[in-house]
Amino acid sequence: MNIWCDESGGVGRGTMTLAAVAMSTDDAEALLAAFRKASGLTRELKGSRIDLDERGYFFELLAKTRARVVVSIAISAVIPAPGEDRGDHDRDVYAALLDDAVGALTANEVGCTTLTIDDGRYDAKTLAIIRAQIAALVGPLGLATLELSHRAAGLQIADVIANSFFNRALVSPRQGAIATMVAPFLESGQIAMRILAPRSPPDQAAFGAA
Repeated sequence: MNIWCDESGGVGRGTMTLAAVAMSTDDAEALLAAFRKASGLTRELKGSRIDLDERGYFFELLAKTRARVVVSIAISAVIPAPGEDRGDHDRDVYAALLDDAVGALTANEVGCTTLTIDDGRYDAKTLAIIRAQIAALVGPLGLATLELSHRAAGLQIADVIANSFFNRALVSPRQGAIATMVAPFLESGQIAMRILAPRSPPDQAAFGAA
């Protein structure tokens, strides 16, 4: 199984979303190629750079694939504890989302898993911690890697999905249209949405899935 993960938002935005996309490399590259051909896109595909029509076409293409997606969302959980470093908390929320989404995708899977996440969000020290965490997620039969999103079609697909659910969670003129786009995927189960519960009291560092 190939799993591609990317996030949108963060502690400073009040909401963070993470999309974990189970999709073959070939299928991801075919989707991106089809999107590029129709849209004329030449640079990296990012959810923050596409309009509603382009986003709608992206989801039309996604519907034709065998991709399975879990989107985990932290809302109230993104409030740091008093005196807590905001950067550390951002990383902790990200790690909780990663654990939740990937855990949901791999719960009933047996065999080798390749997990790839975007390495553009954090510094080298933080990425070293995250690398260890994702290695633990995929286990002894898995391969955990970090990659720049512009080099991997799967990461660009995860970015658009994470960004779409981030915008779905925010009150804006686009919120309703994006909610309508993703509704069929939630109804069919091709995309599963999970909400992280608020953080436990200060003596407990864990997040839990609602």
